[in-house]
Amino acid sequence: MPFERKRANLILTPAESEHLKTIRAARTESVTRVERARILLAYAANEPVSAIARRLGTNRPKVERCVNKALEVGALTALTDLPREGRPAKITPEARAWVTDLACQKPKDLGYSYELWTTDLLARHVRKRCASAGHSCLHKLARGTVSKILSQSSVRPHKIAYYLERRDPEFETKMPQVLYVYKEVQLWHQIGEDASALVAFLSFDEKPGIQAIGVTAPDLPPVAAEHPEWARDHEYVRRGTVSLMAGIDLLTGKVHGQVVDRHRSREVILFLKKVDQAYPATARIRIVLDNHSAHISKETRAYLATVPNRFEFIFTPKHGSWLNLLEGFFSKMARSMLRGIRAASKEELRQYIMKYLDEVNETPVVFRWKYGLDTLSVT
Repeated sequence: MPFERKRANLILTPAESEHLKTIRAARTESVTRVERARILLAYAANEPVSAIARRLGTNRPKVERCVNKALEVGALTALTDLPREGRPAKITPEARAWVTDLACQKPKDLGYSYELWTTDLLARHVRKRCASAGHSCLHKLARGTVSKILSQSSVRPHKIAYYLERRDPEFETKMPQVLYVYKEVQLWHQIGEDASALVAFLSFDEKPGIQAIGVTAPDLPPVAAEHPEWARDHEYVRRGTVSLMAGIDLLTGKVHGQVVDRHRSREVILFLKKVDQAYPATARIRIVLDNHSAHISKETRAYLATVPNRFEFIFTPKHGSWLNLLEGFFSKMARSMLRGIRAASKEELRQYIMKYLDEVNETPVVFRWKYGLDTLSVT
């Protein structure tokens, strides 16, 4: 008795048949899609289900499921799994919100020594407290699940992003005063004339706490094909600290500097005297600086009274040191010359720093301020 198919025949359009043949012969398709394409092509060619299962080395139920899905939703749709409801979520939305709320608190405020959460610490804390908080579904919470919950909420409690709080109530008034100095410097650059006889613009600040660190054993140099970098003993000796007081000429890029042991009014006065000797007596020296007590002390003001109309101080706002252009110079210095430096004494470190300033002044770089200048006009 000839075979009679009880299930409906699968009718493929020429385009569907060609597409299935392409998938069947493809090497980059998934194994599942290739197998399903072979099943559908064989069934469309009137091959029995049992014969298809034997030839492809699979079982009859799998072939029937594939064929039934093709008859219901189409051959091409049957190549992929249809979306399913999936297993019910074990962790409730309320529990996830509770975990996120915990992550937004500091561990030390909850009795731990940690400042920031780790996923392991947060998972352990949740497992201990979940029952009393009414979220028993979290009793087996793992650190990986913590990461997923926090990622969904875009919370990263192990990270710190720094910001600058404007604590000076006069910030909006003081900032333009500093920017006007940079705007004047910009205009002098555009004019291209020598202004040294009329005015000088300095950005002044201190870099305190530069450590004189000595080695306990000689550094070993790199060796080609053996040791690619310098080798240095882990132990070191602290020889004390020095402070660099520096002012960069905004018109020429020249750096005036002195290295001192302490940062007091007498050192500030010494620096001002050094700057006073560096410029013609007819020039007015305008200095951008912060509100350090040594800059406005009685001793400093007493010296300024002896040279009337010589200096003009433009103070940056409190917590507005980023407005001082010299900070960029200090940053560059820390990332280059001071990086990994070793010195046998404070005096040797002082010589290194002054030598660096001499090297900078051999080919001075004019720093140009850009932020906020487009909104200013000097009339």
